[in-house]
Amino acid sequence: MGRNKKRDLKRATGNSFRKSSGQILVAEDDRVTLSLLERKLGEWGYEVLKARDGRLAWEMLKKSELRIAILDWMMPGFKGPELCRQLRQLKKPHYTYLILLTSRDSAGDLIEGLKAGADDYMTKPINLMELKARLKTARRIIELEDNLIAARRRLSRLAMTDSLTGVWNRRKFLSLLNEELNRSRREGRFLGLLMMDLDNFKEINDRHGHPAGDAVLKQLAQLIRRNLRKYDRIARYGGDEFILLLPGSDLRETEAVAERLLDLIRRSRFRTGTGRAAVVSVSFGGTAVSPGPEQGVDPKSLIRTADGALYRAKRDGRDRVVVIDHEGEK
Repeated sequence: MGRNKKRDLKRATGNSFRKSSGQILVAEDDRVTLSLLERKLGEWGYEVLKARDGRLAWEMLKKSELRIAILDWMMPGFKGPELCRQLRQLKKPHYTYLILLTSRDSAGDLIEGLKAGADDYMTKPINLMELKARLKTARRIIELEDNLIAARRRLSRLAMTDSLTGVWNRRKFLSLLNEELNRSRREGRFLGLLMMDLDNFKEINDRHGHPAGDAVLKQLAQLIRRNLRKYDRIARYGGDEFILLLPGSDLRETEAVAERLLDLIRRSRFRTGTGRAAVVSVSFGGTAVSPGPEQGVDPKSLIRTADGALYRAKRDGRDRVVVIDHEGEK
């Protein structure tokens, strides 16, 4: 690959790339047309990346997040329709708007190009003002596509998280627990589970009001999340009860995590929005499962064991940690 080709490929795939419709690939083997397009697109505010053959164009499209490409129909290496077809088969997470350029103007050629995956089709010689208008349409379509993807992601996130605290909800947590149990069996790792309940939540609501109770729950959830490992999980299990998943933690390590969090909560003061801080007391119940393909643990039984440990912590005076081995009391 020549020096200029390597430079253009690096520009398309390097760290300086901006994921926007302001960067355009022009794949054209005719020097005059390529020079004209480069000059006019630059005047219109686009950053132009050039490819004079289909193979370089394919490498740039395949390895980058280019959003708009203008492809000549006839090029060495790959033809324009071939590039369209191959790119659509990749099913990349972002959408690339493809415009085919050709001297062919029959209805059959138009249909062939669109079937290959092109979004638009222009005949040579190029009407520059028409191209400018079509590029504006391309940017508008890309923006709509990006907004739709972002909206879907937001909705997906909302379906998996607790609307008050922002941590995982119960439904998502049960799915995560299933995954981690399977991984525990497959990889031979321990798995710890903690349930946590506020001891005095009704008192907080009665003394400071329900908005203050909500504020405390949010702060508590974020305090715990900040003090877990990146691969640990916390969810709101219901009301003022939270559940934590600790991959790789045996019973002793699970207990140590709970004791550390309990001490941190004891030393914290929680804003209520009333000018008075709330002191929070919590209880933890925990368990852990041993690794191995024959463990035979199901999520419900694991949660029942942790819940039983939590009940014992409440019964024994609250503000404490109780852990029980899944196969018997510790």
